[in-house]
Amino acid sequence: MSSYSLVVFDWDGTLMDSTNGIVSAIQGACRDLDLPVPSASEASWVIGLSLESALRRAVPELTQAMLPRFLERYRIHYLLRDPDLQLFEGIEPLLGELAGQKIRLAVATGKSRVGLNRVLAATGLRDIFDATRTADETFSKPHPAMLHELMQELDVEPERVIMVGDTSHDLNMAANAGVHGLGVAYGAHSPQELLGCTPQAVVDTVPALREWLLSRVGA
Repeated sequence: MSSYSLVVFDWDGTLMDSTNGIVSAIQGACRDLDLPVPSASEASWVIGLSLESALRRAVPELTQAMLPRFLERYRIHYLLRDPDLQLFEGIEPLLGELAGQKIRLAVATGKSRVGLNRVLAATGLRDIFDATRTADETFSKPHPAMLHELMQELDVEPERVIMVGDTSHDLNMAANAGVHGLGVAYGAHSPQELLGCTPQAVVDTVPALREWLLSRVGA
C-alpha cells in the first residue's frame, strides 16, 4: 500500500459543491447570447478544464469574436451564485486532519488565479495549502504540467503523490504525470467514467474519502 506525503485536490466538484453553479452559468450565458444551450451533462463534463477549453467543447457554436461577451455573461451568472457556494460537508475538517499529520496539501484546478484566490479567501483555506496551480498560469488538464510543477516546488517524488478529483480530466492528468489518482463520485463525472481512468479507487462520499486518505498517508 502506498504512503502519500502530498495530496493534491481539484477544487470545483471535489472540495466545493459548485458543479451546479458552473453548469447554470454556462447555460445562462448561452441564453443571453442566443446560442444553443448545452444539457446539464454536456456542461458538467467540461468542468475542470480551463474555461476557454471548456467552452470550446460545451458550446461549439461560440466564435472567437463572441468569446469576450460570453465570458462576461458567464462570470455574471457565476458570481450571482457565488455567495451560496459551500465546501462539501466534511471537507474542512478532513483538510485539517491531513495538515495536522504534516501531510502537504495542494490544489490543481481549472479555475483562474483570480477565481481560486477569491474562494480561498472566502473559505479561509488559503494558509492550509502548501502550493496551488490554476489553468491560466500553466497548461490545462489533462496535461501533467500542474502536477509536475507542484511536485518540483514541494520537492516530492511521484510515488508519494495522490491526485484527488471528480472528473476524468483530473485522473488523466494524474496518469500523465506518473502519479496515482483517486476519484470522487459526488461531483461532475459518473463513477463509470472515473473508473475508466483506472484510478486507485473511486469513493462516493466525503467520509469515504477521509477513510481512504487517512489510512494511506504518512509524512
